[in-house]
Amino acid sequence: MSEAVLEVNGLNKVFSQGDLNVEVLKNVDLAIARGERHAIIGASGAGKSTLLHLLGGLDRATGGTIKVMGQALEGLSERRLGLLRNRYLGFIYQFHHLLPEFDALDNIRMPLLIRREKEPLVTDKAMALLQQVGLEHRARHKPGELSGGERQRVALARALVTNPACVLADEPTGNLDEKTAAAMLDLMLRLNESSDTALVIVTHDMKIASSMQHVWEMSEGGLHVR
Repeated sequence: MSEAVLEVNGLNKVFSQGDLNVEVLKNVDLAIARGERHAIIGASGAGKSTLLHLLGGLDRATGGTIKVMGQALEGLSERRLGLLRNRYLGFIYQFHHLLPEFDALDNIRMPLLIRREKEPLVTDKAMALLQQVGLEHRARHKPGELSGGERQRVALARALVTNPACVLADEPTGNLDEKTAAAMLDLMLRLNESSDTALVIVTHDMKIASSMQHVWEMSEGGLHVR
């Protein structure tokens, strides 16, 4: 197998509220290599989004280990986690989470500005991604001036502008119509192939799942090959 970008071993997650403990994830193992495409499916409430948040260091596991490019997430400070995410990971959500006060170009520029990369390289990289997703003519439009499909394409460009090792996507086409969702999937697949960025997609859409190399189903807290 080629270079592992994500490795998970014996992952557990328990949510506690008072005397009630709910075990959402139980001894999950997963390995993702550069350029691979993985889909995670399962019923609502099965723990799919919880797993994705743990993989991205957005939440802390109760037990087990997660490594991103060989670096264990356990014990890292929030600052170190943030740096790791910015360097190696990209995120796409069902709701785009673009910054409403900034235009499309500046939303894409933001991860590079956080890295303190210099102009004009930052703008050049962001504009190149806008061109790849077919939205260079919308560079100076704010999210409120874009359609749902356009906002998701901007979110995809933002996820890819740092050339991440892996993109974690949570229902990225969930709010799109069928035609726009198909176009979004095609774009993700083309960018995956051209950039060698791994994809991990939580989805209810079996068309998306069938386009992945590996399909996993979450049930009863475990992750099983579909």
